[in-house]
Parts: sequence; C-alpha cells; structure tokens
Amino acid sequence: MERGSLMSENEISAKFRMRCREIMTRNVKTETADMSLEAVAALMRDGDMGAVPIIENSKLVGIATDRDIVVRAVAAGKNANTKIGAAMTTEIFSVKPDDFVFEAIRLMGDRQIRRVPVVGHTGELVGIIAMADIALEMEDEREIAETLEEISSGAGFWGRN
Repeated sequence: MERGSLMSENEISAKFRMRCREIMTRNVKTETADMSLEAVAALMRDGDMGAVPIIENSKLVGIATDRDIVVRAVAAGKNANTKIGAAMTTEIFSVKPDDFVFEAIRLMGDRQIRRVPVVGHTGELVGIIAMADIALEMEDEREIAETLEEISSGAGFWGRN
C-alpha cells in the first residue's frame, strides 16, 4: 500500500476493531407488519430512507426495503393497502452491539446487503449500521469508495490482502 493515499492495514484493522454500538444509528424509525405498503413507502420518502425495520412486541421480525416494495409487492400486482408484512424481508442478518464492526462489514459482503440491524440479546432492535455509517469511520476517500463498491458488488472484497 502506498503511504499517504490509502490507510495502512493497521489503521484499517483498528477501524474494524470498533464495536457496532460505536457506529450504529440509534434512533431508528420502525413500523409494524400491519402497516400498509403506501404508508411505509411514504415514511421512506419523507425520511429519505431505503429501509424500515419491522418490529412486533419490541422484537425485530423483518426489514422492509424500497426494493421489497417494488419487487415483492408492486411487481406482483399487490395494491397500496397491502400490509408490509406480505412484502418485507424476514431472513434477517444482524449483529449485537458488542460485536466488532468487522462482523457487520463481513455480513454486508457475504450477504450482499447494505444495512445490518443491531439487536440486543433478547432480539430487540437497538440500532442499525448502514454502509454510510462505516464510511464515516474511514478517513481515506479512495478506501471508502473501494470498500463500499466491493461490498455492493461482492467483487473480491474477501480476497483482499
């Protein structure tokens, strides 16, 4: 690695040793599975977000993304009053607050996802980590761009030295 243009392996390693609780977004807007597609879409629009965690009895049961609404609902002919529970993603890949940030990054790369919910030991949502949260912790813009591009595409991220 060139000095000055990219972060050293030690600097990157120190960043990835941070705990998820240190970089997660804490005040996450959530909804319930009985909310309509239209209401969740409006929430996403108004809040400038691409995903909304879905909770039931304070436990995370799914996540609704803008893509879920388009692919699982609109493209399937569902109407705007359909419950978001019919379109949300229920296979959740999450981390715990005390997990290392590297675990969130690994999940993003392995599962090709852009957000990782942070859940407590009893399944309650305590935060969420998006690629932007990770980017804010990395100082070198080129390294940020390369890392995020590789997470998004899956191309070679885990083959890096």
